[in-house]
Amino acid sequence: MSVDRRTAPLLVLGGIVSVQFGGAFAATLVPRIGAPGSVLLRLFFAMAILYAVARPSWRRRSRRDWGTVVLFGLVLGAMNTTFYASLAHLPLGVAVTIEFLGPLGLAAALSRRARDVVAVAAAALGVVLVSGVLHTSWDRLDLVGVGLAALAGILWAAYIVLSQRTGRAFGGLDGLALALIVSSIAVTPLGLASVAEWTPGDVALGLGIAILSSVLPYSLELVALRHLAQHVFGILLSLEPVLGALAGFVVLRQVLDHWQVAGMALVVLASVIVLGAQARPESPDAALGPG
Repeated sequence: MSVDRRTAPLLVLGGIVSVQFGGAFAATLVPRIGAPGSVLLRLFFAMAILYAVARPSWRRRSRRDWGTVVLFGLVLGAMNTTFYASLAHLPLGVAVTIEFLGPLGLAAALSRRARDVVAVAAAALGVVLVSGVLHTSWDRLDLVGVGLAALAGILWAAYIVLSQRTGRAFGGLDGLALALIVSSIAVTPLGLASVAEWTPGDVALGLGIAILSSVLPYSLELVALRHLAQHVFGILLSLEPVLGALAGFVVLRQVLDHWQVAGMALVVLASVIVLGAQARPESPDAALGPG
């Protein structure tokens, strides 16, 4: 299929669907080997595949470039670990909606439009509805899961900033491949703590998650962003919470109540307003968060 302005949105949509279904399958792995072990499998396989494809150069890099890519790798590992840990407490659609406040808040902070601030306030109300604070008793409210998802969102915002800096310092997928080495090393001590519990099926599932959540979406966006209009990219990205809920229903049979659906609608609407007017990211990995 040739890629142009009409077909590029399909590639981005395919990447988002891939990320969210990767997150849904990760939610089945986390209860068995823990969040760090699940993240280690994903990052290790993604690193091996992307490094083989990118073959990044280690030479002629400044100390500042290395500092950027190391920090990017550490944030990448922490972001995925906190998000996967939240999946042990929250439905996938709820976790994705809460963490989406990170990139949404970052976009609004960089904007000078008053309506973006109002949109983020509406999104915050949406997250309150999604989290269940208003209609769930305190003894049933999973504050740990909400906190982990919120922390993942903050790290996602940092990930976007560092991704753009890495994209300026390293060509193609070089920076991402090197950052994955850093993140894999950082997660290894915690991830290997559960290695005795790994089965061949768990390892195979980790490989599948790496392809769905990293390799496939990065490849699709790398091609699509050369042809995609800026506002279209932002609108498509706004569908992440909805597609996360869909993946949670299909794979995990998770059903959200009407309050959570209403809250998700507020977040998506705010995302369309804010992200639909933003410039597309300078590197293809800037838009994709944990999943």
